[in-house]
Amino acid sequence: MRFADYAKIYLKAGKGGAGSVHFRREKYIPKGGPDGGDGGKGADVVLRGNPHMNTLLDLRYKKFVNAPKGENGSSANKTGKDADPVVFDVPLGTVAYEADTRRYLGEVTEEGQEIIIAHGGAGGKGNAFFKNATRQTPKFAQPGEEGEEIVVEIELKLIADVGLVGFPNAGKSTLLSALSAATPKIADYPFTTLEPNLGVVSLSDYRSFVMADIPGIIEEASKGKGLGTRFLRHIERNKILLFLVSCESDIKEEYEILLNELKEYRADLAEKPKLLGITKMDLVPGFKLDDVPVMDIPVIEISSATGHQLEELKELIWKELHRENEPEKF
Repeated sequence: MRFADYAKIYLKAGKGGAGSVHFRREKYIPKGGPDGGDGGKGADVVLRGNPHMNTLLDLRYKKFVNAPKGENGSSANKTGKDADPVVFDVPLGTVAYEADTRRYLGEVTEEGQEIIIAHGGAGGKGNAFFKNATRQTPKFAQPGEEGEEIVVEIELKLIADVGLVGFPNAGKSTLLSALSAATPKIADYPFTTLEPNLGVVSLSDYRSFVMADIPGIIEEASKGKGLGTRFLRHIERNKILLFLVSCESDIKEEYEILLNELKEYRADLAEKPKLLGITKMDLVPGFKLDDVPVMDIPVIEISSATGHQLEELKELIWKELHRENEPEKF
């Protein structure tokens, strides 16, 4: 299944049903009072959390949605039926905004959670509603209100324990493939990965965590260069960030560039727990961790091709993920 993390949809929520103009006309009550019922509510448009989904692909091709109107009111003070909402299942981590203003409409983070992104119109009042002491036989009713009309941007921010951060060709996809059953596309050229990938990494004792391979960042990505900020939002929901830098590169310089791009995009991202993996150790014989400048985060040298220290990396990640649950030492 192809991955999609963005959709833009024109929505027209349902119009409310019209109120009824009606008077009682029974055999022994030829001139009864007003008994026109109210109209039903128009259909809302709703997003609902589904933990079994991981893409917005179904919504990407749904450009226009016209929700059904409410039922009209009728005689005997019968209220029209409310229209059933139009519900779209979406992955957990989905956020909705009004396209023109970027007004926040809500986000879905739990199974079964529902948010209304376009409100249906209220049903109109029937003529029975308008009867009073001075107006015994109102011959009018309200039309139903129009449903909300809005263009909505829907974005998916992947929920993962670990996010892989690095330049193109840093070895993120290869590492994810080596650690999990995920099969991302891998090739030796920039921006091979154009779609985020998720993989479940298993450890001993039935432990596991979710890792996200996020498309490569380049310098000034936060300003829109390269793939721009299109994928930076996926980092927001990761519990820890694993920076990957090739041992063939200037390690400290690359790490600082990557960290700066996160700060430029959203300052608090740089405050997340971080690890640094020095990749492609099989390509540089004799490389030692002593050659790496002193860093302020844990550093580990790895090779996805040979499996060098991959088990140690998994344990290090697990330890960082559960550090806050460790008992305090006195």
